Amino acid sequence: MSPIAEKGPYRWVVQRPEGKAGWLGYAALALVLGWVIQWSAQGAQMSWGELASGMPQIGDFIARSVPPDWSILPRLWAPALETIQIAIWGTLLSVLLALPLSFVAAGNLHGWNGLRRLTRQFLNVVRSINELILALVFVSAVGLGPFPGVLALALHGMGMLGKFFAESIEEIDNGPLEALRSAGANPVQVIVFGVIPQAITAWIAVVLYRFEVNLRSATVLGMVGAGGLGFELVASLKLFRYQETATCIILITVMVIAADLASNMLRRRIQRGSRH
Repeated sequence: MSPIAEKGPYRWVVQRPEGKAGWLGYAALALVLGWVIQWSAQGAQMSWGELASGMPQIGDFIARSVPPDWSILPRLWAPALETIQIAIWGTLLSVLLALPLSFVAAGNLHGWNGLRRLTRQFLNVVRSINELILALVFVSAVGLGPFPGVLALALHGMGMLGKFFAESIEEIDNGPLEALRSAGANPVQVIVFGVIPQAITAWIAVVLYRFEVNLRSATVLGMVGAGGLGFELVASLKLFRYQETATCIILITVMVIAADLASNMLRRRIQRGSRH
């Protein structure tokens, strides 16, 4: 490292290319990345000119939405509470479904590699399906209302939480697990006394974050008939009642911010408690 790089509070920690071949390799990598970005921009039909030309329409929509129609707030309380209930039950069911699968998907709890890979792929497939698609499937199965929204969030959340839970299990200290096994503990006792005490803090943080995501997703699921504020939002858009739309958007934003603040506070308290 050169003397210049050592001065000051910062230090170059990335390995520098060695010789002309190394620099040529980095240059080739930069060219490939630039080509990929350009190729993806063409496929996505990126057009800043069209965005600029569409700004007046966006301004017109905002102008039609101001001021929000606060008179509909009493009518929105019930859908807002329904959205929270959907998020709560979607999160709860996803946790209950993900936990047993995470123990199978973790590679440091057993030697069943075939079953572990199969469970991992199952979780990959489940979380690759968007909540909206799952909601449409469940709406066709059980009808309109909040229940298909709960099922959609629970199934998709199972895939996401199962992955996070399994990865957090694989990152724990294996020393206590080996000590329990050598003392004759069965697999359930290893999980209860060796895995859960080490992973519970990370699990709670992930579950709180998942609840925030589910609260946002629950508002969108209402657009396909899964209840909640999303249903009211789409209804106001279809009727061109943009001031009511603005009220729905503001209420959704307040709910998400409140959930974020509450979960951040809980995470900080949990992290402080885990350090004592």
